[in-house]
Amino acid sequence: MSGHSKWSQIKHKKGVSDQKKGQVFSKLAKKISVIAKKNSDPTSNFQLQSAINEARAANMPKENIERAIKSAGDKDAAALNEVVIQAMGPGGIAIVVEAITDNSNRTVSEVRNILNKNDVKVVPENSLNWMFDAEKNPVAPVEASPETISKLDKVFDELDSNDDVENVYTNIK
Repeated sequence: MSGHSKWSQIKHKKGVSDQKKGQVFSKLAKKISVIAKKNSDPTSNFQLQSAINEARAANMPKENIERAIKSAGDKDAAALNEVVIQAMGPGGIAIVVEAITDNSNRTVSEVRNILNKNDVKVVPENSLNWMFDAEKNPVAPVEASPETISKLDKVFDELDSNDDVENVYTNIK
């Protein structure tokens, strides 16, 4: 029964959970760094305070949060940029993908590849803004069939696995 020890199973499960936690921490650190570029004081920057609270809720260590804020001020650190990609999915579902990256070309290419292989069409920048309010809530939500939702779930899972993708918004009810 080689390879069936309890320690082996625990080690495998821990490795998977640590990898997922690392991805979440990485996304949160990028988000904090981008927001901290504008103003690194959480008492006067409510967006930064909100991002810090989100990181704390995910049990991100205080040192990692402080490092992310500090890296926003470092001139030697990789310049992080926000990228927004808009697309139309099956059933007229609008999709807005927000990403934070140090390489916009790579991230846009990766996201477009995910969307294209799942029959989601990328549309010109800002062409779907009228479908969402300022907080990214749909102005006129659309009813989606179970078949459409199952297709989109696959797309959302793939987008979520991309380290640079921060948020995905849709106009589904």
